[in-house]
Amino acid sequence: MRLTEFWERMRGRFGAGYADSVARDQVIRRLDNRTINEALAAGEQPKDVWRAVCEHFEIPVADRH
Repeated sequence: MRLTEFWERMRGRFGAGYADSVARDQVIRRLDNRTINEALAAGEQPKDVWRAVCEHFEIPVADRH
């Protein structure tokens, strides 16, 4: 997954304004207790971050693509 696709999915799921807030403020355990932005800046793959987001927010499997 490319980073652009990751952000498209984030905006599609949370809305344009709220996606940025979630990425900046929400600490996710599966990302080693980092925010989405911190995990991406540390070099985590966007697909792995997306999976962590889906798990954390209990996004139904059918809505993860």
